[in-house]
Amino acid sequence: MSQEDDYTQPFEGQPEQHRLSLVRTETARSLQTLGVSRDIPSRAINNPTGTEHPIFPEEYTLETATGLVPIHQLQSLGRTVTKEEKDTDSSSSVPSEAEFVTFVVDDPENPLNWDIRLRWFYTVIYAIFVICAAYGSSCLATGLPTINKKFGVSTEVSTLTVSLMVLGFCVGPLIWAPMSEQIGRKPVYVISFGLYVIFNIPCALAPNIGALLACRFLCGVFASSALTNIGASIVDIHSETRSLAIAFFSFAPYSGPVLGGVVNGFISVGTGRFDIIIWVNMAFAGVMWIIIIILPETYAPAILKKRAKKLRKETGNQNIMTEQEAHPLTLKQLINDNLIRPLRFIIEEPVLDLMCAFVALIYSLLYAFFFAYPVIFNELYGYKDNIIGLMFIPILIGALLALTTTPIIEKKYAELCKRRTPTPEDRLIGAMIGSPFPCIALFILGATSYKHIIWVGPASSGIAFGYGMVLIYYSLNNYIIDTYAKYAASALATKVFLRSSGGAAFPLFVTQMYHRLGLQWASWLLAFISLAMIAIPFSFYKYGASLRAKLCKEDYTLNSN
Repeated sequence: MSQEDDYTQPFEGQPEQHRLSLVRTETARSLQTLGVSRDIPSRAINNPTGTEHPIFPEEYTLETATGLVPIHQLQSLGRTVTKEEKDTDSSSSVPSEAEFVTFVVDDPENPLNWDIRLRWFYTVIYAIFVICAAYGSSCLATGLPTINKKFGVSTEVSTLTVSLMVLGFCVGPLIWAPMSEQIGRKPVYVISFGLYVIFNIPCALAPNIGALLACRFLCGVFASSALTNIGASIVDIHSETRSLAIAFFSFAPYSGPVLGGVVNGFISVGTGRFDIIIWVNMAFAGVMWIIIIILPETYAPAILKKRAKKLRKETGNQNIMTEQEAHPLTLKQLINDNLIRPLRFIIEEPVLDLMCAFVALIYSLLYAFFFAYPVIFNELYGYKDNIIGLMFIPILIGALLALTTTPIIEKKYAELCKRRTPTPEDRLIGAMIGSPFPCIALFILGATSYKHIIWVGPASSGIAFGYGMVLIYYSLNNYIIDTYAKYAASALATKVFLRSSGGAAFPLFVTQMYHRLGLQWASWLLAFISLAMIAIPFSFYKYGASLRAKLCKEDYTLNSN
């Protein structure tokens, strides 16, 4: 039987009953019909294999009639691994009889084939999942007096209950990001968030401050899976609507901490017990954990890997596999991608450092508000934590207003892509619009922090901050992905590390800063720092291409190929 005899397209002119309806594998001709050629597409942004040169990168996006693509058919099209690549990649050998698994046409297990309404429903659930994790990080910020009273410690010590959980957000991604690419998104969520729910119990029952601090750090490590992987889950289920989904999703990571400040101020004042705050947080996390157990897997490589295992069992053909199974990531590669390269990027990539510094500043300022507002509104108006918590609502309003802008920016970007090849700098429009607003917010906060000015003045600063915060994060996140596309996972790990480090550090000195510099100059100092950062997106928008050419160690964009 020739290679083409396996091809299963119906023959023209034959009676329907004589046409073949079942095909075993794809052929070179059928692959060419699907657009597979000698030229191998650019390496995917999140390459799940352990080789720099996958022979079939379309595996996770291509739908074939049979669902099986023999490697020899790919080789017959001219796809081969060069001698140089074999010498540098010890995992480049694949069994000569290997058959790679793909989705079949209109495959119901392909997340991109799910009903659009269902995909948007999942997007909302995932956003709430992120809000839940972020909510936990700030839930004790408005309950510090209850911790001081319970354990007899100072505010400087109780503040660590917030800082250490945010610090846990630095460590968690080093575990959950690579694990999700090996076993799938859902198992990671189930394992990590289950542990997060459980470790809220020793937080609530902690016999001393040391136990509370240790468990809060672990809670941050476990909860960080939502902050790390949910964006990837949304990418898994969206294609044409991906940019719009990410634009809406950008609201979630920053609204969670604000919601925590709003809700838990009332619990703190009403009960005087920090453990009630923890139990409420545990209930929220527990509900989301149960929901996430029900949701299906979204990661295509994990879905196809499970299918390949099932086919091997049913057929006895051990050559059926995915390319990820043929080229598994080694422990060395995992460490390099998720620890060594992100840390090396901090030293070697000033472009990434500048972008991450801006993201870290915005994230840090958000946590600074949680400790600045209690000082301002307590000293000026004598408000307790319940009323102070309400002052965070304008930040939520500003973040929601940003959601009216992000779809417009995405629409303009889509139109630009039809006219010409986009550059990473085209992603900076949102940051250029949003960058003045945190500075404006802090100048308003400082200028209105006087007893003779009604509370609406300082509270209204949150609207401007929330608006700019979401636009900056959404825009710079896209810029980092496009600029460092070849190693996007490593670049985003660098961003998470620097962002969370800033968020953990700021609460430790904000209260003292406001007491020593005064309510006005403390805000204005932060405003001047924010003012200086405005130059970053504007400078890169105008000179970005030349700056990347000079400052980046190499061209990491996919267009470089």
